[in-house]
This record gives sequence, C-alpha cells and structure tokens, in this order.
Amino acid sequence: MRLILFLHLLGILYTTWALNAQPVNDFFERNAAPGASKHTNNWAVLVCASRYWFNYRHMANALGMYRTVKRLGIPDSNIILMLADDVSCNMRNKFPGSVYANPGRHLDLYGDNIEVDYRGYEVTVENFIRLLTGRVDPSVPRSKRLLTDENSNVFVYMTGHGGNEFLKFQDNEEISAFDIADAFEQMYQKKRYNEIFFMIDTCQANTMYTKFYSPNILATGSSLLGENSYSYANDNDLGVAVIDAYTHYVLQYMEGINKTSQLTMQDLFNTYDPAKINSHPGVRSDLFQRPLNTALITDFFGGVSQVEVASPDDSEDDEQDFVSLW
Repeated sequence: MRLILFLHLLGILYTTWALNAQPVNDFFERNAAPGASKHTNNWAVLVCASRYWFNYRHMANALGMYRTVKRLGIPDSNIILMLADDVSCNMRNKFPGSVYANPGRHLDLYGDNIEVDYRGYEVTVENFIRLLTGRVDPSVPRSKRLLTDENSNVFVYMTGHGGNEFLKFQDNEEISAFDIADAFEQMYQKKRYNEIFFMIDTCQANTMYTKFYSPNILATGSSLLGENSYSYANDNDLGVAVIDAYTHYVLQYMEGINKTSQLTMQDLFNTYDPAKINSHPGVRSDLFQRPLNTALITDFFGGVSQVEVASPDDSEDDEQDFVSLW
C-alpha cells in the first residue's frame, strides 16, 4: 500500500515538473534565432605545445584563452588545459608565481585560480589525440577526460612553433594536419561533438586545417603558408616576448564581450587586421553548416545557460577594460 502511494506521489511530482518545464522549453524554441546552435554544453581544449623560458609568450597565449573562456562561463570542469607550466616558477622569472601578457604587467594570468590538467611532459601528441578521441587509459581521472557528446560545442586552441602542416610539441615531436583531421573524424564518428571551433596561433598556421574533412568544423589560424606569426610585445624586465600578436588582438576583442553578447563569429573575423598582426589570418568555413553571421561567439567561448536576455541598456557591464589590463 505504501509503495502504491509512493509511486502515485512520484507520478504527481513528475507531472508537475513536466508542466512547469514545458513552457520554459517552448519559450526558448519560439525565440531561438534562425541558425542558432542546438548545443547543450561547451568544452574548451587549450594547448600550449611549447616549453622553456624563451617560449614564455606561448604559455601566456594559452592562459589568456583560459581566462577568457572561464570569464564567459565555461567551468573548469569543462576546460582541458595542456601546459608545460615551466615559466611561472622559472628561476629567471623576476615575478615568481606570475605570468603576464603585457609589459605593464597589469593582469596576472596565472594567479591562484588555475587548473592545469596536463602538465610538463604530459603534454604529448599521444595524450592530445587520446584526449580528443576518448581513447584514454581507464586510470585517467575524469578531470583529464574530454567528456563530450553529440550536443557539445568544442573550442580547440593550439599555440606553439610550427610549419607547413605541422606543430611541434616541446621540441620533441610533431603533430600533423592529418593527425588532427583524423582525430576530429573519430570524434564525429563517435558522436563526441556538435560543432568544433579550431583556432591555432603558430607560423604557417592556416596549413594546419587544410586537411579537415569532418562536418560542422569552423577553423581559423594566424598566418598563411610560408608566413611567420610574430610576437606582440617584449618585457625588458623579463627579457622575453610576453604574447603573440594574433592572440593578443583576439583577446583584446574578446574582452569587450560578456556572457549575453550577440556578436557573431563573423564579427570576430572582421577584426583581423594583417597590418597590426603582421601576418594574414585565415578562416575555413566550408565544413561549417551555419552562416558565420548567425553563429555567436559565445557558442564556443561561453557556457550554455537558458536565460532571457535583456537589452544591454538594462544592465551594467562590470567587466574591466582589456586594454587597461593588457
């Protein structure tokens, strides 16, 4: 008798929940913009493929992207950060425990709220491919796994030293454009993504996405075939370049975006200025199914949350100005 009453009560609670949830779902379906993404979760894979003090800027590149995606709503549980992590406490660092991306040193990118998932010699081609494809050893903890599904939008950012269709990993091995293309295809076959946004900052970066062949992938890079990617600024106290030009200008633009921004990927790509970056960034969108002017930047850089967006005039943006920090 008690079991029957319990099941009856459970049925009433479920019916009440369903009736309350349906109007909310109906609202967002009615108000979804044409071409809106259908994803339900966001992930970011951020890879600094370099190590050693003189590659300080590559560490800062990845940490700058890490700060941005966290600020825009992707939780640490959905961010995989691969970093040599040999800069912040390097004996040549005059500011121990800190990493800066501007000679003014206004913003510490390292701080005490950072989670490095793959550190030092764990940053390998094999671990990167296994991470993407889900072919990890059973002993690998959840925090070091890419737990995506067919509803996941995945942002993959890579930085380091590269060339025509390759990127070096810690001056020890290389990953090729074919390797990444095949890894993405495995992800597609295993239903591990809804859409992928691939961004890479390295010399001849645009060659790294020429071999992609899987659907729903948008890609961009910092430089053409035969073209170098350059650093943005040097810090005389540190004696090294602290960030690359392409990543600097992307992050500078991103700092003006909040979680409810309606700016699109086309808006981001329109900011590319070869005269400032000193190289020619590229975009590949033939595999991507949505128009770039309807794909929101936050579809890849932000976290998913069902909220009714108010006019920007109705709320104050308390984010700090990127230029003042960087």
